[in-house]
Amino acid sequence: MGTILSLNHSRTRGNEPYEVLQSAPCKRPRLSSSFYEKNPRLIPCLPDEISIQILSRIPRIHYLKLKSVSRTWKATILSAELFSLRKEMGTTEEWLYILTKVANDKLIWYALDPLARRWQRLPPMPNVSREDESRKGLAALRMWNMAGSSIRITDVIMGWLGRKDAMDRMPFCGCSVGAVDGCLYVLGGFSKASALRCAWRYNPVTNSWSESSPMSIGRAYCKTGILDDKLYAVGGVTRGHGGLTPLQSAEVFDPKTGVWSQIPSMPFTKAQVLPTAFLADLLKPIATGMTSYRGRLYVPQSLYCWPFFVDVGGEVYDPEANSWVEMPIGLGEGWPARQAGTKMSATVDGELYALDPSSSPDNAKIKVYDYLADDWKVVAEDVPIRDFTESESPYLLAGFLGKLHVITKDANQNIAVLQVYVQNHVASISAASSSSLVDPIEHAGRPTESELDLWKVIATRSALATELVSCLVLDI
Repeated sequence: MGTILSLNHSRTRGNEPYEVLQSAPCKRPRLSSSFYEKNPRLIPCLPDEISIQILSRIPRIHYLKLKSVSRTWKATILSAELFSLRKEMGTTEEWLYILTKVANDKLIWYALDPLARRWQRLPPMPNVSREDESRKGLAALRMWNMAGSSIRITDVIMGWLGRKDAMDRMPFCGCSVGAVDGCLYVLGGFSKASALRCAWRYNPVTNSWSESSPMSIGRAYCKTGILDDKLYAVGGVTRGHGGLTPLQSAEVFDPKTGVWSQIPSMPFTKAQVLPTAFLADLLKPIATGMTSYRGRLYVPQSLYCWPFFVDVGGEVYDPEANSWVEMPIGLGEGWPARQAGTKMSATVDGELYALDPSSSPDNAKIKVYDYLADDWKVVAEDVPIRDFTESESPYLLAGFLGKLHVITKDANQNIAVLQVYVQNHVASISAASSSSLVDPIEHAGRPTESELDLWKVIATRSALATELVSCLVLDI
């Protein structure tokens, strides 16, 4: 008992792997679970207020086992009171959640405790069956057979051009994911000929999935973002009579009330100035990404016509004004793109980062956006990203523990989480401008950027036939 409760003191808060020190054998007899059932207190001889504070300091990776101590412990560990106390005491932990795709397009979630460097597999997402399919003797369809970021946009464009059967062979494709209020959300997608409104929520406290409030309209391939503790769903496509129809609409979900509300639709201003009606009908506007930055939502956009796409910058949503404005030119034009024009980013300490994989076949560059100069600048090079020309989703970006991380596959096809060292670009500019004032003798003793590790692997997991799909961070 005492060994379990002292785990928090042996936990390494640095970058070293987590180890549990083995103490000397305890000579006291082990208390049976019936002992705790007969005692109303969580920990004998201690007030429950103190006991809950002790539990709030224990690393969350141990909660799954601690729930088996007694029914009282299980109820406490699953209570909102415990996690509210963790927030008040500053003992919350940031975990990385990675969505992967394996054989037969099966999707699996994994959670990583980056401090303990231990992985946990989440329970499978809900199954969905259709009566008309069961009559044909088909097995129940597994939800989320394909997710939005794992499907090439080219398949969507071919659907626009008349291939109506494309989505009929891909049930539940085009889902989107988001994280808000300590829970994961999976939104929309396609099921046969219908765009779904449904939303599913994963609660890490109970380690279970449940159905959430549906969106106001069915949408697939939408982009999601978090702003002011609310989940935004923007754009995407729906199924129309002539194939897939792009959506300009947007909505916001408040987890406190469980209600979706409409916000103004994206104007797609650049799509309104096309020279001819033919081009306006041929080129389809679509949102290719979304990020929360400086209190606003930034949505890069493109005009698609298979097999081409045209980058048209993007638009910015201001929640205070409840309106859209055009994205700064330098931000939109310099935002690095992945396959099929999709754009990914991550914010760390208020800075917007993106990964540019176009430098060489085996590595990439990390860029940061300079808000004042409206320009992207390289802050780290030679980040190892392998086989990105063949993989649908060769890398993911995430910001947690105050640092930027890249999730990719290493040379052994393992999932690798890389922590990237990026020097603050504002500080770098200031340092460069004042370099002439620095004492050369004093400056000589400082390590140069080349002497620092630009990246290091903090965790790996075996994943021979696994594709990366998406990733999110929860702090609970």
